[in-house]
Amino acid sequence: MNFTRSDRIAVQLRKEIAVLVHQAVRDHALPSVSVSDVEVTRDLDLAKVFVTTLVSGESKAAVKALNEMAFEFRRELSRTLKMRRVPEIRFHYDDSVDNGERIEQLLRENAPKED
Repeated sequence: MNFTRSDRIAVQLRKEIAVLVHQAVRDHALPSVSVSDVEVTRDLDLAKVFVTTLVSGESKAAVKALNEMAFEFRRELSRTLKMRRVPEIRFHYDDSVDNGERIEQLLRENAPKED
C-alpha cells in the first residue's frame, strides 16, 4: 500500500493524542473518551480528531472540553513530535458507534421470532 505523508502523520498524531486525551480525562474528570480516528489535511494545516464516549449523552460536554484544551495538546505535541509545524487540532464526536448500535437494535427488534 502507498501511504501519503498526511496518512503517516495522522497515524502518529492518533497515537500521541490518544495518550494526551487519556491523561486529560483522568486529570480533569472528563467523561470517558477515546480517540477513534484522526484525519489530516493534505497541507498538514488541520487535524480533525474523532472521539467516542462510553455514554453518548456526555459527548457534547466532552468534545467542548477537549476543544478548549486543544491548544495545550498542540503545544505538547510540538515538544514531542519532530515536525516543523504541528497541525491545528479540532475535536469532533464520532457517531458511528451510536449508529451501529441503533442499527443492531433495529435488526434485533425486526428479527423473525422462532417458535
